[in-house]
Amino acid sequence: MQPETIEILIPILAFFAVVAIGSAVITARRQKKSKQVVDRIRFDRPLSAAMRPKGGGLDFLAKIGNVVSHGQASTTLSEQLVRAGYFGASAPSVYTGIKMLLFITGLGAAALLAGPIPQQEINFAAKLILILLPGTILFFIPNFVVALQLKKRHDEIVRHLPEAIDLLEICVSSGIGLDMAWNMVADEIQNVSSVLGNAMALTNFEIHLGATRAEAMRHMAARTGVDTLSSLAAILIQTEKFGTSIADTLSVFATSLREDRSFMAEENAEKMAVKLLFPMVLFIFPAVLITVAGPAVITIARVMIVGD
Repeated sequence: MQPETIEILIPILAFFAVVAIGSAVITARRQKKSKQVVDRIRFDRPLSAAMRPKGGGLDFLAKIGNVVSHGQASTTLSEQLVRAGYFGASAPSVYTGIKMLLFITGLGAAALLAGPIPQQEINFAAKLILILLPGTILFFIPNFVVALQLKKRHDEIVRHLPEAIDLLEICVSSGIGLDMAWNMVADEIQNVSSVLGNAMALTNFEIHLGATRAEAMRHMAARTGVDTLSSLAAILIQTEKFGTSIADTLSVFATSLREDRSFMAEENAEKMAVKLLFPMVLFIFPAVLITVAGPAVITIARVMIVGD
């Protein structure tokens, strides 16, 4: 082979090699992302050994949770964890394992601290309460964490849903189909609210897998725990069934959501006066009282002392 030919082939082969490697990397990432999305779509799957975490502390916690729950996670717990953002199939077992580990840790630490106390200073019942109380408190800490995370995601979806519906109405009014408009809004709202954007993206992906729009939106409402999404699903189904204007329906629905949010803000503002009463009585009022009446009390005390 001529040297000139070799000099020409080397850049060409290098170019195709880079393109092949890049295509393989991009394809692998897309497949991984698609697999994660598919795993998140349904949360009522039975746990299997392949779905559990492998190695590390999570594996140990999952084993503890499976032993305690006998490998049967309740549907209610799975739904709560999914709504809180924990989509993994092993999340219920890990959650149970964390609760048991915290409980045992609390019992052990309290037993070490309360064990050396003499029987004369504290009776057996009080010592038992001192041992059980820290473990019980630590046992319920994951419940509060999940509840706070669930409320945070729920409030974020409710706060940004009217804007998403407005964007959806604009896209539909411009002549774009509902499925394409849903996909475009999911991409746009991702920059504002990742929670709502991911929920809409999962719904769109589920529709592409063959589910009907009604089923996909009902699953979205179940995954997020937002009743407004159930209402949106029912409205879109009725609109498609009776052939009415989707744009007008979305506009009216977005207006009602915005009015509900305004009413909620007014209600919270009315409650604020009552909520501020307690910190004012406990912290602000004593400080004001000391500042105003303090000099007078000191003067009266000095006069009484001098008078005596």
